[in-house]
Amino acid sequence: MQPCFSRANTRCIGRQPVIWFSWHCRFEPGVVVCRQASCTALPRPATMLEVRLVPITPIWHRAQTFERILFEPINHLTQEFKMTDTETATPVKMVFVIGAPRSGTTMLERMLSAHSQIQGGPEPHLLTPLAHLGVWDKVNKAPYDHVLAAQAQKGFVAQLPRGEDDYWEACRAYCDVLYNRYTRAQGGKPFCLDKTPAYALVLPFITKVYPDAAYIVLTRHPLAIFSSYANSFFNGDYDCAHEYNPIVERYVPALAAFLRSEHPRLLHVPYEALVRDPEQWFERICAHIGVAYEADAVNYGENRNQPDTGGLGDPIGVSQHTRPSTASVKKWVAELATDQKKLTLAKHMIAAVHPDDLALLGYPLDSLWEPLLEADESISPPKPPRATRYRMERRMIMSLRALAGRNTLFRRALERLRLMCDVLLRE
Repeated sequence: MQPCFSRANTRCIGRQPVIWFSWHCRFEPGVVVCRQASCTALPRPATMLEVRLVPITPIWHRAQTFERILFEPINHLTQEFKMTDTETATPVKMVFVIGAPRSGTTMLERMLSAHSQIQGGPEPHLLTPLAHLGVWDKVNKAPYDHVLAAQAQKGFVAQLPRGEDDYWEACRAYCDVLYNRYTRAQGGKPFCLDKTPAYALVLPFITKVYPDAAYIVLTRHPLAIFSSYANSFFNGDYDCAHEYNPIVERYVPALAAFLRSEHPRLLHVPYEALVRDPEQWFERICAHIGVAYEADAVNYGENRNQPDTGGLGDPIGVSQHTRPSTASVKKWVAELATDQKKLTLAKHMIAAVHPDDLALLGYPLDSLWEPLLEADESISPPKPPRATRYRMERRMIMSLRALAGRNTLFRRALERLRLMCDVLLRE
């Protein structure tokens, strides 16, 4: 009777995640045959592995020799998987559209996504949390001591063979896996586009992780940005929008610092110029990325080759047009010309930004206010936007938020409700 051996739940660790095997083997004179009975997380179906050996000697039954005979075929198999892993062999090429919220990044994403070689999509916000783990920057509010965590991680990274270079490589590997699998799931385009606006605030970190990516910095008149931001998310309430996120004071210095860095893979695109002559600028953008110019992509509304899947981004404006439009270039002028309170806040925001930063973005102080100064005295206030579900939800949230801020009883009721929900939903 031939001996039969079974080895179950064997852990094989390679480039793949931990894989569990169940192997059943039988021995014949001079041959070991291993049949893979079950396997998970492998890209290929179960196979018969046959290994021809020299005639079995009495020493074959020793544990070490048995382990070598049994697991050498497995090691060869895992090495083959590692060498053919497309995620590491052909990593996706990254394109980052950098810009403040409401600066036109969604419009440009739609144009680029209509290109046959570029995969766009919702804002994934992959890199902003990764930038605040402690090595590059830290989280001020987290369920752990961020100071000690940052100190410990920096000490650990310092002991790696290549120090911080190993850390940047590990961050890159994490993002590459997710970006690669996303593009493969969407059809396998060679370029992946990420246009998360918050990336503008962590650009020194991102350029360490992706020094070879293509960066497109989209700038827009800072007051046009803020006007669109306040009207899109705060129902036109400038004070509330500024209190929640002073985007002019945050994004203008960050974008200016990146432009000063003169990164070799950086292209500066002014929003106003892009919407006036989209064909010329899109051709320059394609050349910068390294793809052929496709004129039809400019008409992104007609040629969008992927369905909207939700996610963060422009909830209102970009869906109203099928190609870049100049309709919103000076929309902010009528708003400030007819509302002194908003104009006062706008002047305060601009005064808080360094003039050199404004000039580098293309909006020097001596011409920044020209559209407002040229406005006709008979200009009328902008018409209220039409009611949509999104705007009604935002208005309700703002009203309830304001009520919670001034009504103690209502705030306490919300806190009790939150506690009840936390208890009921606790896992």
